[in-house]
Amino acid sequence: MRKSTLVLGTVLSTLLAGQAFAQTVPADDDEIIVDGRYLQSDQVTALKTPTPIIDVPQSLTLFTDVEIAERGFTSIGQIVQYTPGITTSQGEGHRDAVVFRGVRSTADFFIDGVRDDVQYYRSLYNLEQVEILRGPNALLFGRGGTGGLINRVTKKGELGEQFGGATVAVDTFGAFDGSVDLNYAIGDRAAFRINGAYENLDNHRDLYDGDRIGINPTLRVELAPQSILDLSYEFADHERFVDRGIPSRLGAPADALEDITFGTDQDNFTTLNAHVFNATLQHRFSDSLKGNFTAFYGDYDKVYSNLFVSDVFDANANTVEIDGYIDETQRERFLLSGNLVGEFRTGSVEHTIVAGAEYIDTNSDQFRFNTVFSSNGDDQEVIQLGAGGAFDLSGRSGVTAGGQPTTFAFSDLNDDTRVDVEVASAYIQNEIAVSEHFDIVLGGRFDRFDIEVFNVVAGETRTRVDEEFSPRLGLIYKPQENVSVYGSFSESFLPRSGGQFTDINGSDNVLDPNVFQNLEGGIKWDFADGLSLTAAAFQIEQTSPQVSDNNPDTLDVIETEIEGLELQLFGRVTDIWTTTVGYSYLTGEQANGLRPRELPRHTISVWNSVEITDRFGLGGGFTYQDESFAGNNQAVVLPNFIRFDASAYYDVSDRVRVQVNVENLFDADYFPNAHTNNNITVGRPLNARFSLQTRF
Repeated sequence: MRKSTLVLGTVLSTLLAGQAFAQTVPADDDEIIVDGRYLQSDQVTALKTPTPIIDVPQSLTLFTDVEIAERGFTSIGQIVQYTPGITTSQGEGHRDAVVFRGVRSTADFFIDGVRDDVQYYRSLYNLEQVEILRGPNALLFGRGGTGGLINRVTKKGELGEQFGGATVAVDTFGAFDGSVDLNYAIGDRAAFRINGAYENLDNHRDLYDGDRIGINPTLRVELAPQSILDLSYEFADHERFVDRGIPSRLGAPADALEDITFGTDQDNFTTLNAHVFNATLQHRFSDSLKGNFTAFYGDYDKVYSNLFVSDVFDANANTVEIDGYIDETQRERFLLSGNLVGEFRTGSVEHTIVAGAEYIDTNSDQFRFNTVFSSNGDDQEVIQLGAGGAFDLSGRSGVTAGGQPTTFAFSDLNDDTRVDVEVASAYIQNEIAVSEHFDIVLGGRFDRFDIEVFNVVAGETRTRVDEEFSPRLGLIYKPQENVSVYGSFSESFLPRSGGQFTDINGSDNVLDPNVFQNLEGGIKWDFADGLSLTAAAFQIEQTSPQVSDNNPDTLDVIETEIEGLELQLFGRVTDIWTTTVGYSYLTGEQANGLRPRELPRHTISVWNSVEITDRFGLGGGFTYQDESFAGNNQAVVLPNFIRFDASAYYDVSDRVRVQVNVENLFDADYFPNAHTNNNITVGRPLNARFSLQTRF
């Protein structure tokens, strides 16, 4: 696919004329939009305005809580595997990591529209739905969002309702979990809701275990007919084994070692302790003007410790280099944000304007201690695997390739930084209904980043101020109500301190942010009752100023380009049959001419659900991922794979359901992702999860 194809699609969209994009804000703030047509209820919306999917000039996918339960999803990674255009990355075995259209990220996660960038595995127990938006999203969300983002929408109290539900589940690995969802009406104008979950973790890998606890009480109060206040608190306590996978051999995963876990139960672990508070006030000033105001505070304590293979020294992968470190992050974030949504006319033209401002103050302390081996005083050591490929450092001791005993400890202070980041932002967007068939979306956002980093090891403080403007333009043509053809241009950026603001060492404090430009054209067609098709072609260009290798006083502008195509079909085919089909084609080139890592050319996902009777249903599908490279040097290939999944449920009564979800039905061997050439994830074998769901 050529750049000209993308440009042509956008030009054609520009030349056409279509129906009003601006949507009337529902008069009832408690209205819940059903049938999956809207992104979510009017209470919290990632797009700030209640816009139908067909009128959004970009690609997006959403999963409701009902679909998450029916599919047996327990992680963000499982959802991503059935979403076109994005794939998972290993995330060093301790965090959600996603590749959005070829752009890797651990920071483009949000919860109720608030950035959630601490590195951990996110739970699904308290969610109303998950929204996955592709393409740069800086206008509404600020820095990052270069290839896309994931927004989790949490459950809120429901006024005038009294209900409850619970789920217990166990799988064939031995993992089990339980969750509860209770809603209590407090008179006519208040509701208390609490979601809680406990998960005991297990899988196919030796030494793996862990548990997660989540508690999320919320309170909704109708202060007046025009005002709704939501208060929430979430406590998270997570602990799990860290698995960095296996090394490569002769340019491919060393599958002969796939049963070996390179780590110890003592030194490979991650913990998270978090306290999160959120208050949101929604107020309707008039039929044509409403506001949303949010105050957020989060306190996170994260520890991550691991041993892993950093290199391999013989063709049989029997001699490996071991590295390791322990890393701790303590982060506090305070956020204030507000936006106004207003509607008005200028002559025959309708306008829906969203204008907002945001202030974020983030303090983050992080340090890292590397391993020190007694045999060489270094942080790495070459270890000879034992007989039969055994690996044992459980006593913090091992044998080097030369037969010398060695011990290790986490005692070399590698990094210690104290970061303070203040961000002030303002944005405005106008959804303009020019005529019955033609809409324009036009907006921009200004961000100011004040970054201060104290490097304890170097004994120096570095500062940088970035001021960036992010534009957005969307053009929508609707020849008829159920069809839209769109073209869009948007821009995003990422400061040189990265998504986690860890440092601005070296030359980073003098370099401008990376800039990402996205051009996208597509069509959305609701061609049957409840069935929708989306097709999009896009191009992402990254511009990255770098200090010149030949002259440190000058800058070279490095460009990376990703191009792609996405197709998505979803909805109800018949009264008893629903389907979801996704396909993506991705290609790209780095500045060095090589294809970026973890960029499979083709991905396909299919899922079908059939209601056999009023009480019994079946589901089945597959996910296919083309081969890709584990690293940017293209030395190691992750093979293509196809994995089949299935499900079945039976409603014992109107309030009790039993369900089984089977992952990897035909027990395929596969390696879904990596972190480096020698940190390759071993895919999960055949596993069945049995659950009992109740409503009361």
